[in-house]
Amino acid sequence: QVQLVESGGGLVQPGGSLRLSCVASGSTFSINRMGWYRQAPGKQRELGAGINKGGSTKYADSVKGRFTISRDNAKNTVSLQMTSLKPEDTAVYYCNKAWADWSPFGSWGQGTQVTVSS
Repeated sequence: QVQLVESGGGLVQPGGSLRLSCVASGSTFSINRMGWYRQAPGKQRELGAGINKGGSTKYADSVKGRFTISRDNAKNTVSLQMTSLKPEDTAVYYCNKAWADWSPFGSWGQGTQVTVSS
């Protein structure tokens, strides 16, 4: 079983930046794809960005050019660098394992709140 712990969220003004981190522990050797998902109030959870073990990435259209996902396989961490943040990026951000179609699977961590507001 894999445990996931997200951190790095906070309150930031529009146009600002944040870097989120996700640390995986447990049976991490089996993880190929990892994704950062987000859930805004009243909305469904959606994929923001994903990355596989080889470093290939996928981004939601809404974050392309602003977010960058990366991973350190040796340290079992996945990071999300977010720039040019907008109020509509406000959400709870979670990391999780992903299937080939980028749908998530497995237990969720507690997530980290990102609030973009002036």
